[in-house]
Amino acid sequence: MLYMIGLGLGDAKDITVKGLEIIKKCSRVYLESYTSILSVNQKTLEDFYGCSLIIADRDLVESDADSILSNVENEEIAFLVVGDPFGATTHTDLVLRAQEKGAKVQVIHNASILSAIGCCGLQLYSFGETVSIPYWTETWQPDSFYDKIASNRERGLHTLCLLDIKVKEPTLESILSKKKVYMPPKFMSVAEASDQLISILEKKRKDTDKNLAFTEHSLVVGLARIGSEDQNIISCSLQEMKEIDLGKPLHSLIIPAEKLHPLEMNFLRQYAIDKIKFDECVAH
Repeated sequence: MLYMIGLGLGDAKDITVKGLEIIKKCSRVYLESYTSILSVNQKTLEDFYGCSLIIADRDLVESDADSILSNVENEEIAFLVVGDPFGATTHTDLVLRAQEKGAKVQVIHNASILSAIGCCGLQLYSFGETVSIPYWTETWQPDSFYDKIASNRERGLHTLCLLDIKVKEPTLESILSKKKVYMPPKFMSVAEASDQLISILEKKRKDTDKNLAFTEHSLVVGLARIGSEDQNIISCSLQEMKEIDLGKPLHSLIIPAEKLHPLEMNFLRQYAIDKIKFDECVAH
């Protein structure tokens, strides 16, 4: 049996009772470590779960999944995922591979950012397609996520932007030399994401006469460490968010719909860094 177990968003204690009971009976327990992170380290998890964890990085999951699934038809194997097990498509691939080997698969769900994001007061039913904002490089600066945000705004929907994380990413030099050297981990902040979005807006203004889907003065919501005791939520203009420091990762950014329900507006207002400017953003 392969068990896909969601860990929730905060710390070690966010795992479900069912998930914890299953972990304790498994012969191997893998911790996926590249699509998200918890606020606690590996040792804290091991102490609470009462077992050793095998770190499953991107290389292992995407290139060597067979080692994870070796003898899965005869063993009890747990694969732990921060949030919910199906928050990343990579994990659906692992399930299909296990099934091809004749193993049974059981999924233990948990809270994910896709549902917990409702804590800011925006209605979940009013969210459109979720987008990912990747780190730019000097030679690679994609902006296709702008079009998805624009499409959501046209339909009166909010957009959740998941921000890039880099964990165990090889340097360009090591890729070329075929000797793996990894960059230090880094996690995109709401300020970095806002800066990239503003750069896209500036480029769009030069390239088209059409109205922009949003501007630097539009209301945005920055969120950090959702599900943790020190979670932080800020609402302000995109231009202001460029200067905001929400502290440690993980961060998320929301581009709300142009028109908000009165309850949404009242709830978001409590997170405004400046109530007067917040009202101006909503009216903009």
